[in-house]
Amino acid sequence: MKVLIVDDNAMTRTMIKDILEEMHHEVLGEAENGDEAIKAYKELSPELVLLDMIMPGKTGLEVLEILRAIDPKAKVVMVTAVQQDEISKKLFEKGATAILFKPFSYGEFEEVIKQLA
Repeated sequence: MKVLIVDDNAMTRTMIKDILEEMHHEVLGEAENGDEAIKAYKELSPELVLLDMIMPGKTGLEVLEILRAIDPKAKVVMVTAVQQDEISKKLFEKGATAILFKPFSYGEFEEVIKQLA
């Protein structure tokens, strides 16, 4: 799968990229904020976006809404440390494909990605 990674933490982006490459997926690009994510999505047309929830500027929820407006079929996995039912419900209502809670294990990450491949 061709993937775009969006996270304001460079170490998190690197870790996710390493796991994806180990799983034989192609990382098309990385973004560290919402505006970069939207621009990269339009330019790269990834099959999957791994999107951090809390970033400077636009939140992951705002970016999710914009990506789904650009492409209603966009596959977006929200990556967040916030484990609240209300927030999870809202993310799914806005079109999140899945939610991956930080900190996640390799197995948890792999399971979510395999379900979408």
